[in-house]
Amino acid sequence: MTADCSKTTAVSIGFPAFGKRLKRLRRVVGLKQSALADLIEVDQATISRWENGGQTPSAHVQQVVFAALGPAKAQDSTLKRLVVNSSECLHLVEEVTHTCLAYSASRARDWKTSQHALLGVSLWKFATDEIRQAEAELQLDGWWDLHSPAPKAFLTSEAVHDQIRISAGRIVWERLYLSDGTPVRLVSGRREGAA
Repeated sequence: MTADCSKTTAVSIGFPAFGKRLKRLRRVVGLKQSALADLIEVDQATISRWENGGQTPSAHVQQVVFAALGPAKAQDSTLKRLVVNSSECLHLVEEVTHTCLAYSASRARDWKTSQHALLGVSLWKFATDEIRQAEAELQLDGWWDLHSPAPKAFLTSEAVHDQIRISAGRIVWERLYLSDGTPVRLVSGRREGAA
């Protein structure tokens, strides 16, 4: 099954478990709720409602909030080098926003793109229905409440976008941390037809 999602934009798709993502990233960055509220010009009670799941902002506001908290600060070159030079089909994303930090040559071939084209791009806008479902299930699995959750494995269908092609196959997500404490996700898996 192939989905043509070329018209999907990053702003149109919100993140599951937004509040838990926000709380984890805000704490990693070292901001209090009141400081974040001042930064994005809302009140502290709004941040509290978001983090506790009492209210979820629009996808656009979610993007604004994550942008205000900034990208991963550390450059963690060793981890990125291991991913880039791996013979496996791997990529590394910042866990909260799915911003692509590194990917292997094998992954670039699978995606039918260069090994640098998607660096700094949120891959969330390319997510298949199965990836979105697996992401939504993370909250039920307690993923956002655990420091080191068990790996999450699932199957996805193929999707074709203007910038990327996602192959059908098995995906495994594992949480790692950058040296500054930023949670990242190592994404690996075997694609259909792969040896």
